[in-house]
Amino acid sequence: MSDKTRTEISDGIAWITLDDGKVNAMSSEMLREIGGALDAAERAEAVAVLRGREGIFSAGFDLPTFQRGREATLEMLRAGAQLIERLLAFPFPVLTVCTGHAYPAGAFLMLAADVRLGVEGPWRIGMNEVAIALTVPKFAIEIARHRLSPAGFARITTAAMFAPEEARQLGYLDRVVEAGALAAAVQDEVSRLRKLDMPSFAATKARINERALRAVRAAVEEELGSA
Repeated sequence: MSDKTRTEISDGIAWITLDDGKVNAMSSEMLREIGGALDAAERAEAVAVLRGREGIFSAGFDLPTFQRGREATLEMLRAGAQLIERLLAFPFPVLTVCTGHAYPAGAFLMLAADVRLGVEGPWRIGMNEVAIALTVPKFAIEIARHRLSPAGFARITTAAMFAPEEARQLGYLDRVVEAGALAAAVQDEVSRLRKLDMPSFAATKARINERALRAVRAAVEEELGSA
């Protein structure tokens, strides 16, 4: 068991829970741990379920890392971009479960998943970099372009954050359910995903995500360079 994530694999499902005991800030360490959990899920040929702790999916990138200088910042951003690439190319279904707030980079990860469920509540979801004196990374703009509606994409500029139902309408989520119905909804969706023909799924996903994956990789190379 890692410090920031828990992974349990059984019956063809990899349950990956983000829980750093705080707000699930996406530090380089946490991003690497999620990547390792996906590696384990792929080896098991499992549907991956990426979920947060109650009340929080993720508060986004770890803000103190930005204060540690250019190299630490680039390392974290590259790790985030690599995880988005991993999710876009992952050959088995990925389901994200937004259990509360989702700020960048939590929103980025959801946008890279195949299915995204959310829970009703007083949560805020979106990309608010501009409000905290950050410029949205180019790779994040590309994954947002791939998933969000035109209206949702346009709102990135003004750092708007959204309640779950509005987030669904704009493309951050596919479905929003009551808290008491979340576990059953997740199980139903996982059962449906497991019945898919996986070679056909992987080939179709590759075709659907090909353009976005190419755009994300080009954006990383242009803005962040190689490690």
